[in-house]
Amino acid sequence: MVGKFGLNHSKMLGQRFIFRCPPILLLTLTKRQKNPRFLVMEQDIFFNSSFGIRLDQSGVLRAIVDFMNEKPEHSYAITLGTDSEVVADKRADFVTAIVVHRIGNGGRYFWRHTKTPKRFHTLRDRMIEEVLISLDIAKRFLETSQKMHLPRFDFEIHVDIGENGDTRVMIQELVGMIRAHNFEVKTKPESYAASSVADRHV
Repeated sequence: MVGKFGLNHSKMLGQRFIFRCPPILLLTLTKRQKNPRFLVMEQDIFFNSSFGIRLDQSGVLRAIVDFMNEKPEHSYAITLGTDSEVVADKRADFVTAIVVHRIGNGGRYFWRHTKTPKRFHTLRDRMIEEVLISLDIAKRFLETSQKMHLPRFDFEIHVDIGENGDTRVMIQELVGMIRAHNFEVKTKPESYAASSVADRHV
């Protein structure tokens, strides 16, 4: 699956990549990132972390690599999702979470608020905005990882929609949007990055 991490070999699945990397390479990458030339970003965005530190995009990627290095024998999943809540005057507060999950052994996450001047008159409009924010952030992080000379990996994007409730009629449309950008996608009950982690901070 996209975003699954082991640490011994790499292969390509269609146009998507499963990233597997020996621990020594990850340690080398972490050291190289101290060079300032790898940290230059345009229109950088910042995330809060589950361990209490505010990080920019490159900082989040370094923290993910460091977390994987702690137990390189495990497999890892990296997921991203956005949730939202209507506030005043039909505007909404959006929260995006990036989760690195050490399979069977916990994880860490990073989150940020996004505010927009748009007004959202329908649930569909707000769900589409959640997907667009997730896609934008996923692409930003892939570009940052390339600038930092990290091996390629992809995010699995989680969407806060499911077969139960009003959002069921949007599943095909929103899943299609994400797959059109070549990302894997999960909906409820598997979309924990959006439905559980991001939802916690809305």
